[in-house]
Amino acid sequence: MPGVCGCCGALRPRYKRLVDNIFPEDPEDGLVKANMEKLTFYALSAPEKLDRIGAYLSERLSRDVARHRYGYVCIAMEALDQLLMACHCQSINLFVESFLKMVRKLLEADKPNLQILGTNSFVKFANIEEDTPSYHRSYDFFVSRFSEMCHSNYEDPDIRTKIRMAGIKGLQGVVRKTVNDELQANIWDPQHMDKIVPSLLFNLQSGEGTESRSPSPLQASEKERESPAELTERCFRELLGRSAYGNIKNAVTPVLMHLDNHSLWEGKTFAVRCFKIIMYSIQSQHSHLVIQQLLGHLDANSKSSATVRAGIVEVLLESAAIAASGSVGPTVLEVFNTLLRHLRLSVDYELTGSYDRINIGTKIIKEHEERQLQEAVIRTIGSFANTLPTYQRSEVMLFIMGKVPIPGMHPTLPSTGSGPEGNRMIQVMLLKSLRQVTCGFQTTNMLTALPNSFLDPLLSFALLEDAEIRLLVLEILVSLIDRHDNLPKFSTIRLVIISDISVLKLKVDKCSRQDNLFMKKHAQHLYRHIYLCSKEQSSMQPHFEKLYSLLALISMELANEEVVVDLIRVALALQDLALSSEEMLPVYNRCAIHALSSAYLNLISQLTTVPAFCQHVHEVIEMRQKESPYLLPEDVFIENPKIPKTLEKLEGELLFQQAKITEVLGGSGYNTERLATPYVPQFTDEDRLSKRKSVGETISLQVELNGVKLCVYSPVDSVGVEEQEKERRRQVVEKFQKAPFEEIAAHCGARATMLQSKLNQIFEITIRPPPSPSGTITSSYGQTQSRSVPVYEMKFPDLCVY
Repeated sequence: MPGVCGCCGALRPRYKRLVDNIFPEDPEDGLVKANMEKLTFYALSAPEKLDRIGAYLSERLSRDVARHRYGYVCIAMEALDQLLMACHCQSINLFVESFLKMVRKLLEADKPNLQILGTNSFVKFANIEEDTPSYHRSYDFFVSRFSEMCHSNYEDPDIRTKIRMAGIKGLQGVVRKTVNDELQANIWDPQHMDKIVPSLLFNLQSGEGTESRSPSPLQASEKERESPAELTERCFRELLGRSAYGNIKNAVTPVLMHLDNHSLWEGKTFAVRCFKIIMYSIQSQHSHLVIQQLLGHLDANSKSSATVRAGIVEVLLESAAIAASGSVGPTVLEVFNTLLRHLRLSVDYELTGSYDRINIGTKIIKEHEERQLQEAVIRTIGSFANTLPTYQRSEVMLFIMGKVPIPGMHPTLPSTGSGPEGNRMIQVMLLKSLRQVTCGFQTTNMLTALPNSFLDPLLSFALLEDAEIRLLVLEILVSLIDRHDNLPKFSTIRLVIISDISVLKLKVDKCSRQDNLFMKKHAQHLYRHIYLCSKEQSSMQPHFEKLYSLLALISMELANEEVVVDLIRVALALQDLALSSEEMLPVYNRCAIHALSSAYLNLISQLTTVPAFCQHVHEVIEMRQKESPYLLPEDVFIENPKIPKTLEKLEGELLFQQAKITEVLGGSGYNTERLATPYVPQFTDEDRLSKRKSVGETISLQVELNGVKLCVYSPVDSVGVEEQEKERRRQVVEKFQKAPFEEIAAHCGARATMLQSKLNQIFEITIRPPPSPSGTITSSYGQTQSRSVPVYEMKFPDLCVY
């Protein structure tokens, strides 16, 4: 008689009676605690009944929800929570299914209070560590529902905030419950991350005004923690902190897509904030993965507007600053190659005015935006370089130098329609990038850090007509040589000649063996470029200030006795250059060279600590201050230089005397013979660069010598001759491009043979056998012969001796 038994309460199963007893007659009275304790004890004593208890509670809750008896719904959820917290046995899995079914029922309800109630219960459940794994449990619904709650648009703002915060807490609970359980569906799969991450970013953006103040928001007040933005940030940090090596990409990709879809790169602020959170939250050894994703995203947006690309580059800049040393990863050069490629693209876009050559005019290029992007790329290159050790930074310097178009040394970059002006601009941009990389560069062995393959092309730029390029080269050289941060102390020297430089507290180290080798190899090149750069008519105040800094830093960083002597000779040669009437230098340049020479001799005289030398320099400076102040830095290196219209011939006490300096330094053990020899720069084929534009547009002047044409590089003033020369060069280039290889080889071979023949004729005429110490001798055939002289007894002219 089952019907009779069902109607009799005493015959109902015990677990049902215990469940019924926890509900009071009036729901306002809340859970009956005494009866709840009995139910908990029963569940612990008979864990096999847990699934039935859960099923019955679920049944009652569903009925109460349908009847809108929300008081009893709250009591049922409270009972479920207590049972979950108390029971950690193997049978809890079946109970959890009933629990999750009830939570789902609440989340599907239209009432915000029920949604929040269900979320709170789920969060409590998420914090429980289960003893046994579950093979069949799914959280897909909860990810979708909590993400939907994060985007709630409920009319009441207070309730809307509560719903959104409940959604954020629910997502946090899902992550905690699944991230460490290998048997669960992978929460890092794109299908889940594409819902979770945008939901978090949506709420993070709503509180964009509260900038992240530190790597961890633990200092936030209790009120701030209760805002959706602060809660979101903590949840986002927890999610990223739990990500392993293989999950970083899936977590970052939705961030990139969200910033794309909502045009958030342009503002930069929010994008930077997002990636600051990412970089501070993930494990430091994974930082390079984020940077690589950003680089790939920059490539994907190569034809986007300059503001979008600039935003991505700005995020790269901030991310590199946060990343630990060496975190760029194994593909260091790939990073710089990508940035340099986008620098080149930006230059092309600026000059051509279009992102697309096929559909020109589809997008309007704004020049100032491209310039801002270029500056951002250059800053980012420097930021990446600062994270690298010295040896890697040297590789990057060589890599960038290899990208600079240098005719005759490095080929120009492939033409993209921007023409010579594009090559000139890319030269400037790459040198600016190089300046950023060399900023703060310090090495104990400059010989290995700055090989010929780097210094030779760099120094060649110091001879170009382009003043901006020459200034960049000087800034790079100064940055490389300044290893003890002496440069900031020169700001007073360049304006006022200091009578006692000890107040500047300069750091002067003894020249090491490696530095001696470096100067032995490169000193003459440095002197030569300093001298030739000084005589350029387009040199202005910044150039002369950097030339002074370069001379001063060489004196303090790389100077031995021989170098000091040579530097003094260079300074005196600069004085002679300013006095020379052959150079046709403007008055300002002459005064600036005199000021440069006087400022440097004042410094080097005090560094040598030879009293007589110092006295001579000070006497000349005092005389100039009285009679010719326009020969000193105070009147020349200022905004409005105080210089005369014409410069009269200078002589006597206004000039530094080489004989006097040789005498006083010779008494202190310096090489008087070397000091007495005026410095003359060594001119080489490289000097042909000095008269060409930045891209190297040179004009070859053909000189006929006994029917053989020799190329001598010199400027041609005649427009007609220049046009003829360009046409001839065009024909030569066309011939070498289109003619068969055998014809080109035969042509070059014939010219080489002809040239060698003519040279042999010249040598036969000019070279005579060396004279015999005993005169001539007569051979058996009656002919006069010169007796041969051993090589070690021959006297060669000085010019033949290296």
